[in-house]
Amino acid sequence: MEVAGLANVDWLAPWLAPIARVGRLAAASSDWRGALNSAAAAANVHSSGGHRITFCEAGAAADEAYEAFIARTGCVPTRDDLHDFFSALIFIHFPCAKAQLNRLQADAIARDGVGAVRGSVRDAATLVDENAVLIVTARIDIVDLLCHHDWRASFVAQRAAWSSDVKVIGFGHALLHKLHRPYKAITAHALHIALAADAPLAQVDRSLADRLDEHLSPHGLMPIPVLGIPGWCAENRNAEFYSDRTVFRPAKMRRDCKAETDS
Repeated sequence: MEVAGLANVDWLAPWLAPIARVGRLAAASSDWRGALNSAAAAANVHSSGGHRITFCEAGAAADEAYEAFIARTGCVPTRDDLHDFFSALIFIHFPCAKAQLNRLQADAIARDGVGAVRGSVRDAATLVDENAVLIVTARIDIVDLLCHHDWRASFVAQRAAWSSDVKVIGFGHALLHKLHRPYKAITAHALHIALAADAPLAQVDRSLADRLDEHLSPHGLMPIPVLGIPGWCAENRNAEFYSDRTVFRPAKMRRDCKAETDS
């Protein structure tokens, strides 16, 4: 069965850059799930439980909790939609971080069960997994501006830095799905990765995994309207783009987020 919307994905979009090569190959295959499994095997991707990751039919987990099933078997139930297709691509390209997120979720489920309230660690892990962007930079000053919602200073006054000193990586698969049809108000939860902007993806993956621990909290994530990121939207070349206070909102209170090296 084909993945709905896959033929219309713009693989040149900046938020898809790290995953575009494998994404294109899988999209062009008559067996997209098999192509994803071949890519995962080539990358030696494993679950938090040490099992080789494979992307299986959507109903494989039956009544078992999704994250617990992945940790126990290495099989990732994957629907034929863009949401799960992007999730599989993130598994392949960020295996350490995805395994760590899976471990946090599976451990919490084993300890607390599956209830109406997930708790702060599972909430934060879900936000990262579904909706995160990674701000890869050694420029702590820019991260501080983002934390304080100083949008014009970070995106206009410091605009040149976003093509040299800062790299932004789309990580959350639900975010990538939303960006399939982008609109101005799309907001991600950002994590700072204190590396040079040209750091290899594998190093970014390991650094992110190290940040994802039992102290993870939703309060430490920075909200960022992603179409304000220089290079992510042609319209934001006009500084007036950032005057829309319904999207580029001022900070209501001091945030708990900090640059990674300040943590």
